[in-house]
Amino acid sequence: QVRLVESGGGLVQAGGSLRLSCVASGDTFARYSMGWFRQAPGKEREFVAAISWSGGSTHYADSVKGRFTISRDNVKNTVYLQMNSLKPDDTAVYYCAAKWFFRDIIVLDYDQWGQGTQVTVSS
Repeated sequence: QVRLVESGGGLVQAGGSLRLSCVASGDTFARYSMGWFRQAPGKEREFVAAISWSGGSTHYADSVKGRFTISRDNVKNTVYLQMNSLKPDDTAVYYCAAKWFFRDIIVLDYDQWGQGTQVTVSS
């Protein structure tokens, strides 16, 4: 099992940028497919972005395509979410998620989660 800790959230004006980080520990980071999700107050959790364990494949929700970029550094055991052109609708708690899989592909049925980091975008 891997422990996930998110950081990098904060308050930013619309149009600004933030970079979120998720540091993994407690297990081998290699062969963990990773993802980012978010949940706004009173809303359901939604998928944001995903990346395979080599970083060779990525996938994004339509709402963030062209604005957000997911990446990972397996030496540092860290996955990132670069968020540009932020909108008030991006305001949410952002969660890092992981799933071990033997193939280097995108997986969405994550079973390990971080505690989240708050992102607030003002208008």
